[in-house]
Amino acid sequence: MDGQDTMWAMTAADQAAAVRTGRISAADLVDSHLERIAEVNPRVNAVTQLMADRAREDAARMDRRRAAGEELGPLAGVPFTVKETTPVEGVPTTFGLPRFRSLVAAADAPPVARLRAAGAVPIGHSNMPTLVLAGMHTRSELFGDTVNPWDPSRTPGGSSGGDGAAVATGMAALGLGNDSGGSVRIPASFCGVAGLKPTPGRFPADHRVLGRDDPGPASQMLVTDGPLARTVADLRLAYEALAGTDPRDPRAVPAPL
Repeated sequence: MDGQDTMWAMTAADQAAAVRTGRISAADLVDSHLERIAEVNPRVNAVTQLMADRAREDAARMDRRRAAGEELGPLAGVPFTVKETTPVEGVPTTFGLPRFRSLVAAADAPPVARLRAAGAVPIGHSNMPTLVLAGMHTRSELFGDTVNPWDPSRTPGGSSGGDGAAVATGMAALGLGNDSGGSVRIPASFCGVAGLKPTPGRFPADHRVLGRDDPGPASQMLVTDGPLARTVADLRLAYEALAGTDPRDPRAVPAPL
């Protein structure tokens, strides 16, 4: 069995394979990442809202399913962060703004739901510029500055800078950001990880956080959800899990992978 203190350093593909075969437990994998967050996040400030209890519950449920002989998904047990723009059921979607600290999501956004369906475990929300509009450095009114994990005097980029820093430091194996003008690609470049902005319509999405009429057409059409990972092979796993259709997004196309 791999040492729990180093499980976070494994690729997402290796983590999932080890959980599926029972070489490591999903519970130990989640705990390894939680310990890494406790060690690193006070210096980097990438993870904003930690979902420790829920992640442990998800992992324990997955271990019970494996013990019962059920086949687990391609991302079994893999922890991922979710940008503060993207709803996770039961957790506030703050956009980094104090006014939204009580804006609790009623349901997972489609990309969060698809990663969960593949077995991945959301472990925390991640920092971003306030309302995405505060520039390409990840600084929010609610959570402060995220620093570049390689050099704290430099920016991690943005607006998905929390995910870039979290993935680069091993606090999560995958990050779920979004991109309209570089918001996944820039932090991936600045933090030394891999990132993907897919073709619009490849991943289902629903960015109406405040209600059916919000946001407007520009946000719905221009913002594209995309993953970050430490390897291109892990990006491919995330891509395969995220691609597909969803009744909430008629633009998502059922094109072959």
